[in-house]
Amino acid sequence: MIGIVVSRADSASAHIGEQLLDLGDWTETNDDERPDADGGGTFYECEGFELREFDDLHIYLEDPTAAFSTDPDFVAIVSRHAGDTGPLLTAHFTGNFGPADYGGESGRFARACPNAQRAVVAALREHAPEAYEVGIEATHHGPTEMTIPSMFVELGSDDPQWEDPDGARAVAKAVLDIAGVEPDADRQLVGFGGGHYAPRFERVLTETDWCVGHIGADWQLKAMGDPDENRDVLCRAFEASATDIALVDGDRDDLAAVLDDMGYRVVSETWVRETAGVELERVRDLEAALTSVENGLRFGAHVSAPDYDIVSLPDGLLGEAQGIDLDRSLDVVHASTVAFQTTEGGTRAVGRAAVTEGGYDRLVTELCDVLREKYDSVTRADGRVLAEVTAFDPAAAHELGVPEGPKFGMLASGQAVEIDGARIMPADVSREERVSFKL
Repeated sequence: MIGIVVSRADSASAHIGEQLLDLGDWTETNDDERPDADGGGTFYECEGFELREFDDLHIYLEDPTAAFSTDPDFVAIVSRHAGDTGPLLTAHFTGNFGPADYGGESGRFARACPNAQRAVVAALREHAPEAYEVGIEATHHGPTEMTIPSMFVELGSDDPQWEDPDGARAVAKAVLDIAGVEPDADRQLVGFGGGHYAPRFERVLTETDWCVGHIGADWQLKAMGDPDENRDVLCRAFEASATDIALVDGDRDDLAAVLDDMGYRVVSETWVRETAGVELERVRDLEAALTSVENGLRFGAHVSAPDYDIVSLPDGLLGEAQGIDLDRSLDVVHASTVAFQTTEGGTRAVGRAAVTEGGYDRLVTELCDVLREKYDSVTRADGRVLAEVTAFDPAAAHELGVPEGPKFGMLASGQAVEIDGARIMPADVSREERVSFKL
């Protein structure tokens, strides 16, 4: 069950609550054990949801989850968003990396629900009226002491939007769309750095299979102070996000060093993108066997294969193939391996690879096909690949008096030319080239 918190002190929250009640098939129930101001009195239930209303502004509620008849899987707190951003629908988690200027406790965090946030952001995008943007925000304000996962889902960013029934209805639809969604996913991370509206972390959320928990924006980290002196705060952010992985935005070597010393994994956006869809245990194993993603590890088409061997790539053959057709050669390596080492920002394969049984032979066979774009003959025997081609020989053409220019080009393309009445055939100015690649 998902709990929904509506604040009567927030006009946008109240309007979203009205739209929720209009959209759902709700049953009214009365709670005589709690004051109406604290979520008691009349409350509403429908399949998968329970909605409670409170008099106080939600950022100052200590733990509204105590009002619900059963413990929700997580709580969606519908709210206004205030800012200079224009029409905006947004979601975020609550907590304070620094002082608690707007509710909650300093240096503490409510438990995040990263998978639910991903789902509600996707639903907000689906239902947003034409004028509205959709995004996520960094962690800020209270409450921080909630006993179950929670998130704010907001309508912004000023009076016209707070009174807009279409905007309120879009938020209501998005919340109702996440019925049955689990609060957590298999892979989630904590974000550090960047602006309040967190574009890097929004990209991670929308373009990969990673979910994002608490985000400490630049202004929050500045308010927190020296990372080394606030290890307890950092630890709580990871605990409240149910992860030990951090993505740091910007140049924060001091923070990264502290997180590493605390035992957390600090990763790059490249690491996040490259590991999407790959079991994390397999990522760890392949990084240990080959190299880290940051140092060029890339995953192949057989990354989920149960067994593999580590082999050296045929670098000479591979280098020649990549010189002929880089994109095709990389596709060949990807299609033939579990994982492989790269250089130049992941654009060239080199070094070692993990392959399944028969994978190395398939790789060599496909690379030979790439060489046939350039060579007349490509054969494989005795642990080598031999490539042969008949090529235009400029020196031989000079000896026969052919001037550089168009006639050079004609001979090189296989056409005969005449020089001082003498007919010169392409075979007269050709030489055999042979290249051997050890496997």
